[in-house]
Amino acid sequence: MTCPLIANADVMRLTRVDGCGRPICGDDNAFVFDCFASLAMNANTDDGTDVKYTAANGKVCGFKKGCPSFNGYDIELDFYSVSPELIEIATGNPVVYGFDGRPIGYDDCSIQCNSGFAIELWAEVLNTEACAADAVGEGAWIYFLMPWVSNGQLGDLEVGSDAVTLTLTGSTRAGGGWGVGPYDVMPIDAAGTAGTLLTPLGSNCHRRTFVTTVAPPKPVCEYTPVQGGLCLAS
Repeated sequence: MTCPLIANADVMRLTRVDGCGRPICGDDNAFVFDCFASLAMNANTDDGTDVKYTAANGKVCGFKKGCPSFNGYDIELDFYSVSPELIEIATGNPVVYGFDGRPIGYDDCSIQCNSGFAIELWAEVLNTEACAADAVGEGAWIYFLMPWVSNGQLGDLEVGSDAVTLTLTGSTRAGGGWGVGPYDVMPIDAAGTAGTLLTPLGSNCHRRTFVTTVAPPKPVCEYTPVQGGLCLAS
């Protein structure tokens, strides 16, 4: 599969991480959904400083272009579902519960800069090789992982006669303790057995992208547990 084409975004999962970027195990630490419009991953870079040597007569004796620095990605997620669980994981702000203990809303409070979350996105691939007779799995997806996003906050909200879209912003961080992750997201053998990442991201990396034949999780409108992979060894 040398030339995969992205058809459209399919499913997204947010996972709560701690102050060191490690996934937090437990029943209420992830949320899987598909009611979103787009996820923008905008590169945040510094251009660096150019070095230029100019003689008294105006001649340029030497020039060196500054080396850009990559600071990470500024993410912008536009979504439709006003899910207290999703917003709580992304922003760190509290959920409002009903009489039966179920989430019914959320509070907008301060920006929780010490909280964080991971984003995984599956986008469908247009490629007949994924469905060939000798292929494993039921298709193929481009898988994006940003294992440590911080400074999550909701943007402006306008409620009127049009469809309402919520906007979540944040920024990625390098390093962290995601490791190989708590989920089975890629084949680990020729039979297509699903497993965790084979290798962790490097200490200066912000995102990993690859093609997988392991199907994404099913969207549900409630918290989902984080209990596999690294959690089994903790």
